[in-house]
Amino acid sequence: MSYSSDIIERVVRENPGQPEFHQAVTEVIESLQPVITAHESQYRREALLERLTTPDRQFKFRVAWVDDKGQVQINNGYRIQFNNAIGPYKGGLRLHPSVNISILHFLAFEQVFKNSLTGLPIGGGKGGSDFDPKGKSDREIMAFCQSYMNELYKYIGPDIDVPAGDIGVGGREIGFLYGQYKKLTNRYEGVLTGKGLTFGGSSARTEATGYGLLYLTEELLKANDSDLEGKTIDVSGAGNVAIYAIEKAIQLGAKPVTCSDSTGWIYDPDGIDVALLKEVKEVKRARLTEYAKKRPSATYQEGRGVWSIPCDIALPCATQNELNLADAKLLTANGVRAVCEGANMPTSLEATKYLQANKVLFVPGKAANAGGVATSALEMSQNSERLSWTFDEVDRKLSGIMKNIFHNLDEAAREYGCSGNYVAGANIAGFLKVADAMLAQGVF
Repeated sequence: MSYSSDIIERVVRENPGQPEFHQAVTEVIESLQPVITAHESQYRREALLERLTTPDRQFKFRVAWVDDKGQVQINNGYRIQFNNAIGPYKGGLRLHPSVNISILHFLAFEQVFKNSLTGLPIGGGKGGSDFDPKGKSDREIMAFCQSYMNELYKYIGPDIDVPAGDIGVGGREIGFLYGQYKKLTNRYEGVLTGKGLTFGGSSARTEATGYGLLYLTEELLKANDSDLEGKTIDVSGAGNVAIYAIEKAIQLGAKPVTCSDSTGWIYDPDGIDVALLKEVKEVKRARLTEYAKKRPSATYQEGRGVWSIPCDIALPCATQNELNLADAKLLTANGVRAVCEGANMPTSLEATKYLQANKVLFVPGKAANAGGVATSALEMSQNSERLSWTFDEVDRKLSGIMKNIFHNLDEAAREYGCSGNYVAGANIAGFLKVADAMLAQGVF
């Protein structure tokens, strides 16, 4: 059995019941085959891939909090510190009922390569809880966040582990978490990113993941003799990433026509109205039915269906495995030119392979949605220097980082004989930096 097969089998055996983690490892290891073959004896001797697919450490803890009725509630809290070969652990906190150890393993593992691709000195981690912030009052969310931080603070620090936001964790939650961290440690330091602008946050952090997705998509199209001007775009999701991907796409001359939430989706042939979408989702925190009520050109449908709308570019920005094989076939039949992932692993492995086999330009989330963590790292730099950069300064740096990510993964794919395979290119480019750092630092 090959070394690659040994590693995949080992991960499945030692992490039973974790399909998302198995999927992430399989995709990465299979695409790294040209590199593994070239260095197999060394990697085997150093057990490099065994170490790479095993977290440095992980924590699971009880989070007890009191709801508005005086009832004590219990949730599971997690933090996984996966790899710090190139810098302190960095990765978001996700609050959602679906959160479990498999999802966090996959997210933390992917984060290692994503963070490496940014070119910034940050390692990979992830955390969160199965707490659901939807329908909770501000006081209940504060109570949960304070209780969660009562345990988390023991394991994090500006040079150790710097969490950020993810699904269910926005500026409100980061504020509550940071306030409790300060109270517990009596230190004012850059231990969380995504903070408010009044207490150490970075301009453009809210927009970063969505904007970065479009900067990379634009560079991808340029490299393939095309551009965004006049292109129709299908977007899934209606959270932070989707909203600002839509906003930047419009600024760059494209026309996004869809978005979705957990109950249904919108098709607006006139193009999504960003101001209205922000009002519905960021101000009122309402469902997309409210968008349709106020926008005569839009139609709302329950369930799934975003990918049924013919488009030039598809941007899955919601959650993992939301774009399946049937969706990939439909998009391809309707003439899609490119798929760039705004969420973490939103395309199933079968769908990814189908899109690639049918010559659809495909860039994985570890590259395409790296703008968020890149700007988080820029926030860390500002905190360390006690400086605050302007929106334009941060946006320019973000644009440069995303363009460099694309060119680095493109060059890596070419160098290892898989030109045009941007999944392999992203994994190879991210892996080589981490592997070199691990080998240089000895066995740890």
